[in-house]
Amino acid sequence: MAVMNVNPTRMEMKRLQGRLRTAVRGHKLLKDKTDEMVRRFIALAEENKRLRLETEAELCQALTAFAKARATTDARVVEEAILMPARKVTLECSKRKIMGIEVPSVKISDNAGEDLYPYSFLSVTGKLDESVRGLNDVLVKLVQLAEVEKCCNMLAEEIEKNKRRVNALENIMIPQLTETIKYIKMKLDESERSATVRLMKVKDIINS
Repeated sequence: MAVMNVNPTRMEMKRLQGRLRTAVRGHKLLKDKTDEMVRRFIALAEENKRLRLETEAELCQALTAFAKARATTDARVVEEAILMPARKVTLECSKRKIMGIEVPSVKISDNAGEDLYPYSFLSVTGKLDESVRGLNDVLVKLVQLAEVEKCCNMLAEEIEKNKRRVNALENIMIPQLTETIKYIKMKLDESERSATVRLMKVKDIINS
């Protein structure tokens, strides 16, 4: 590891020792933070996987029912039936913090008292009812999935940044400071020995 270009003085050594203590403490804090973030990320990733599997299964069922409805009913009748939605949903977007990182928080609400089906039951098949009901139910999970997936992405980016900082402290800054302090100490010891030798020679000259 290359030694820093500094003056080998006691004052400089004291300053570098202070920087080294700060770097070691910062390295420990960053490493602990990264470990906790990884733990949170794993929990979110598991939740993301669960939500994705459930959402895909429910969405597949709803789309399959819709395809069957179109196959057994005139396409124009189906399109007219679903042209105007019967319900409105409201999204409340805010932010929350995970380990100091601002991540999105989304709450979804709908008017449950309104009729779910915007058409007459006499004009369409029951498969369309099944599809509309399934899509209405899966909407909440789709929003939850989007929120969790975004949180996972943001945590993953922050974990990578922290890992780079930890590696820079562990492999570059701390070793460089340690080597520089050793170098200054060695130089100071050499100067002290040289001064001692000169004093001894002066003493010998005086005594002779």
